[in-house]
Amino acid sequence: MASKGQKFNKYTVEFRQMVVQRYLNNDGTPTTLGREYGISHKTIETWIRAYRNNIPIGQQERGKGRKKDSEIDYKERYEILKKYQAFIEARREKK
Repeated sequence: MASKGQKFNKYTVEFRQMVVQRYLNNDGTPTTLGREYGISHKTIETWIRAYRNNIPIGQQERGKGRKKDSEIDYKERYEILKKYQAFIEARREKK
């Protein structure tokens, strides 16, 4: 998991493709390629997985696709809260 304020390394698409091609040509495992280039083997495995799933290398999305709290405007928050309060009230009345 990333730490707050952590900076991520940026690799060119050509570099990522070269590393994946070396793996596919049996020139090394993700671990050995990672040691050679100073990259985490998990990063290389992510690139390989993206290649196998036909996702263009470098186009993977980060996160779970959930909106950040700052992206949900106050009207949406208010509506969600109203629905939740109505749900709680209905549960109390059933008891």
